Amino acid sequence: MSKLSLRNLARTAAAVAVAAAGACAHAQSGPVKVGLMLPYSGTFTDLGKGVTNGFKLYVQEQGGKLGGRPVEYLQVDDESDPSKANENANKLVKRDKVDVMVGTIHSGVASTMAKVARETNTLLLVPNAGAGEITGAMCSPNVFRTSFSNWQPGYASGLLAAKKHKTAVTISWKYAAGDESVKGFREGFEKGGGKVLKDLNLPFPNVEFQPLLTELATIKPEAAYVFVAGAGQVKFVKDYAAAGLKNSIPLYGAFITEGTLAAQGDAAQGLQTVLHYGDGLKNPKNDAFIAAYTKAYGARPDVFAVQGYDAAQLYDAGLKAVKGDTKKKAEMIKAMENAKIDSPRGRLTFSKSHNPVQDYYVRVAKGTENVVTDTIVKALADPSPDCKIQ
Repeated sequence: MSKLSLRNLARTAAAVAVAAAGACAHAQSGPVKVGLMLPYSGTFTDLGKGVTNGFKLYVQEQGGKLGGRPVEYLQVDDESDPSKANENANKLVKRDKVDVMVGTIHSGVASTMAKVARETNTLLLVPNAGAGEITGAMCSPNVFRTSFSNWQPGYASGLLAAKKHKTAVTISWKYAAGDESVKGFREGFEKGGGKVLKDLNLPFPNVEFQPLLTELATIKPEAAYVFVAGAGQVKFVKDYAAAGLKNSIPLYGAFITEGTLAAQGDAAQGLQTVLHYGDGLKNPKNDAFIAAYTKAYGARPDVFAVQGYDAAQLYDAGLKAVKGDTKKKAEMIKAMENAKIDSPRGRLTFSKSHNPVQDYYVRVAKGTENVVTDTIVKALADPSPDCKIQ
């Protein structure tokens, strides 16, 4: 080969190297694509909106960037419909080529998202759905949850109810979230010396609660535990009070008054709930978060907003560790696993299964606030015995 040919070859190789370096630099400085797959219609609309607002608020506080890169949002209404989940998630991953999926509220939809994330090695942040399998049998290095497992608030609620009562009946929607929440309550209640007499349920999202309330009144337990969410919360609490049960069979729950106290009115006043966030929770991060959220959206934040906010915090921690290079996925994941999040809810870390380790608070409904009165259990971790992440 002539010297001229060698010189041309060297020039070509150098040009290719420069182009490749430029492309890599552009990839790291261009927008990171965030796929928000949440309910923007139907029963869980307000919950999806809260998660979205919380996530975007954190990004705004970082100057519109995560890991030093601008953010491009791609939003999909999942309609809380599991039958559409696979198609919607694959569109975000394969068509839109998102760097991370964020979703969702409905456990059935979220489980399908987790399946797609595992199959495509796409990072998934679950900002609400508590399905146990997501951080249990389906756990994966690239799947994190910033909310709770359904077992956690149920278990903590059981511990609280057992302090005053010996018998209880549970009421829930018959789907994964309801089943797992009830299981958690049963474990916590029995650990405290109580006994669950019967589990009552109806299909999601049916809100014809009266037959179950009639049966509850017949059984006459010392307490009741309920798991329904979204629009169903309002009707259940009002129906419970109208049936004359509020004063005779104390009602416990996790989300039953979250974000719906104004609509529930007098029927909800005095109800005790257990959750990982509540009004009046005093720490500097929460004070700043409430002020910023209220200014941005004209309303006080709820637990769903906190969970969305912390999803963005967690992703930012991973991106910062790799200086925005999303191709360094293993390093990102390690940084996220070791993250210690300064959350409005208090200190937030993650278990081996990538489920939150967090405190659970007793709240009492007063006016339009769920006022924190005590901590029922600190640093509660879901055991996740089925998770095989090494």
